[in-house]
Amino acid sequence: MAHRKQVSGYHSAGEVRMTRRLTMAQAVIAFLKNQYSERDGKEHRFFEGCLGIFGHGNVAGIGQALEQDPCLPYYLVRNEQAMVHTASAFAKTSNRLRTLVCTTSIGPGATNMVTGAAVATVNRLPVLLLPGDIFARRDVAPVLQQLESPGSQDVSVNDCFKPVARYWDRIQRPEQILTALPAAMRVLTSPSETGAVVLALPQDVQAEAFDYPEHFFRKRVWPIARTRCDSTLMAEAVEWIRSARHPLLIAGGGVLYSEASEALSSFASQTGIPVVETQAGKGSLPYDHPQCLGAIGVTGTPGANILAREADLILGVGTRYSDFTTASQSAFQHPSVRFININVCEFDAGKQAALPLVGDAKVTLEELRSLLTGVRVQDSYSAQMQKFRASWEQEVDRIYNLNVGVPLSQGEVIGVVNEVSGPHDVVVCAAGSLPGDLHKLWRTREPNGYHLEYGYSCMGYEISGGMGAKMAAPDRNVYVMVGDGSYLMMAQEIVTAAQEGIKLIVVVLDNHGFSSIGGLSRACGNRGMGTEYRYRRNGKLEGDSIPVDFVANAQSLGAHAVRAKTRDDLRNALREAGQQPGTSVVVIETAYDQRVPGYESWWDVPIAEVSEVAPVRAAREKYVKAREKQRVF
Repeated sequence: MAHRKQVSGYHSAGEVRMTRRLTMAQAVIAFLKNQYSERDGKEHRFFEGCLGIFGHGNVAGIGQALEQDPCLPYYLVRNEQAMVHTASAFAKTSNRLRTLVCTTSIGPGATNMVTGAAVATVNRLPVLLLPGDIFARRDVAPVLQQLESPGSQDVSVNDCFKPVARYWDRIQRPEQILTALPAAMRVLTSPSETGAVVLALPQDVQAEAFDYPEHFFRKRVWPIARTRCDSTLMAEAVEWIRSARHPLLIAGGGVLYSEASEALSSFASQTGIPVVETQAGKGSLPYDHPQCLGAIGVTGTPGANILAREADLILGVGTRYSDFTTASQSAFQHPSVRFININVCEFDAGKQAALPLVGDAKVTLEELRSLLTGVRVQDSYSAQMQKFRASWEQEVDRIYNLNVGVPLSQGEVIGVVNEVSGPHDVVVCAAGSLPGDLHKLWRTREPNGYHLEYGYSCMGYEISGGMGAKMAAPDRNVYVMVGDGSYLMMAQEIVTAAQEGIKLIVVVLDNHGFSSIGGLSRACGNRGMGTEYRYRRNGKLEGDSIPVDFVANAQSLGAHAVRAKTRDDLRNALREAGQQPGTSVVVIETAYDQRVPGYESWWDVPIAEVSEVAPVRAAREKYVKAREKQRVF
C-alpha cells in the first residue's frame, strides 16, 4: 500500500493530518477490518470475513484489495443468494454482534443476492453487501450485464435492493465512503434498524485512488446500548400486570438477540406467568422450564393457544407479531385483552395497540421483575398451565414413537434427531412443513439451539445457513434438517463446506415433493397440483414418481452420505455422521401424508369465492366462518 504524509491543516498545535493513498476498494477493506461492536463490556470484531464470487465487476477492485491485504478471510461460495444466507445465519448465531461481508460482480451476481437481502432485513439481521455496479463515468456504456433504462442513466440492477435493504447507497466517487461507511455501520449495529446494508460499487470507482485521512482507518468500537424504557410507561405496565388474572408472555427473537434468557427465566419463575415462544424466540427458555408452554400460533401447542385465547393480558417481548404468531389475528379472544410490548424497535412495540415499552429486553425484564416483587399468578392458573405442559409432553412422546413402519413419519424423524443430538447442539431449518413440526416438537435445551429462518420462509436457506451457524459457533454440532424440495434448490454449498472443512450433519427428508404445499392445497379443496415430483403423462404431471438419488448427489459434492430406512438405521447413521470429520448427509424417506396435526389454531389462506369444484366450495364455507374470529386491535 502507498502511504504519504500530507500537511493539510492542524487538528491541534503540532498535530499533522496524515493521509493514506488507496483505491476506494482498498480503503473499504482497510476500514471494515477495524470495526468492532461492544455490549456489556465485551468487544467483538464485527466483520469476521468476506464471502464472494468474483466477476469483472469486482475482481479488479474489491478482489484486488482482499488479495493485497488479506485481513478479512475470503470464502469462495457457489451461489450468491446462499452467501447472504450464510452471513445472516452467522449474524443470528452471534446474536447480531458479528457478521460477514458479501461481494459480487455486477448483473446476475448482484441480483442473486436480492432474496438473501430480503431474508436478512425481514429477520432484522445485519449483513453487508458489496455488489459491483456499472461504470460511474458512463462513457463506455452499456457495459456487459448493464440494464439500460430509457428514462434515466442513473439506474442499474442494484436499484432492486432498495425495497429489501435497511440502508442503500451508490458510491459514485471514492471520497463518498468517508460518510457512507460510517452510516452503514450505524445501521448494521443498531438493534432496532439493522438488516441488509447495500453499498453498490461502480467498477471504475473501485479502482480510483484518493488520499484518505489516516484516522478513518483507526479501530472504532460501536457500542450496542441496552436502552431503557420510559419510567411512566413502566409504572403503568406494572399496574396492568398486577391487575391481570390470566397474563401470558410471548417470547420472540428479541429475547435471544438481547441475551435475555436468564432474565426471562427469573421473571417467569418469580411471577409464575406462562411463557410461549415464536419461531424466532424458541429456545428462549429450555423446553422443561416450569413456565414454558412451547410454541404459540399456527404451529403452536394446544396449551399455548388455549391460554392465548383466554388471556386478559399479553406481554410480548421481542416479537413482531407475524400472522403465524397471532394465528392471523384470531389467537387472542378475551373481550378485554390488553397488550404490553417490550421491544427495542418502536414500530414493533406499538403493534396490537399495545402499551409500548421501547427498550432492551434484558434490562426491561430485570426492571419489571424488581417492581413486581410479591406478584404471582393464582394457583389455579398455575395448575392449568402445568396440566397443559404434562399433556403436551405425552403428545410429543406419542408423535416421536408412532412406529408407522417404512417410510417413517416426519415426526418420528424429528424425534430421532432430537434424541441423538446433544443439549449444546443446533438444529437448522427454514421452509416447508418441517418448521411447523419442529416448532411444536423440538425439545430445545439451550439458547440458540433452535435456528429457524421463518421470517421470510426461504427455501434453500438450510445448508448455507447451517454453514453460517457452524462458522459462528464451531464448538456446537449443527444438524441441518431439510426437505427434498428445498435441498434441490440449493444443495451446492456442500462443496463450500467441504472446501472449508466445515462439519454439518444434514438430514434430507425425502417425501417426493412439496408436502407442505401439497397439504395446504388439499385443505383448500384442491388436489395438490404441482406439489409431487412426477413424470408428465397425458399432458399432466401425474406419472410415476421421479427417482432422485440424493446420496449420490451429496457424495458427488464432497459429503459423506448414506441412506437410512428405519428408525435404527437413522439413529446409527446420525451417530456415524457425528464421527466424521466433515459434512455428512443422511437421506431418509418419509411418508408424504403422515402429518403432525395443528392444535387450536388457524391460518388465513383465502379460498376461491366461487368454484365449480365441491371441495373448494366446502373449504370456502369453513374459511368464511373461521374469519369471524379475527380481531383488530
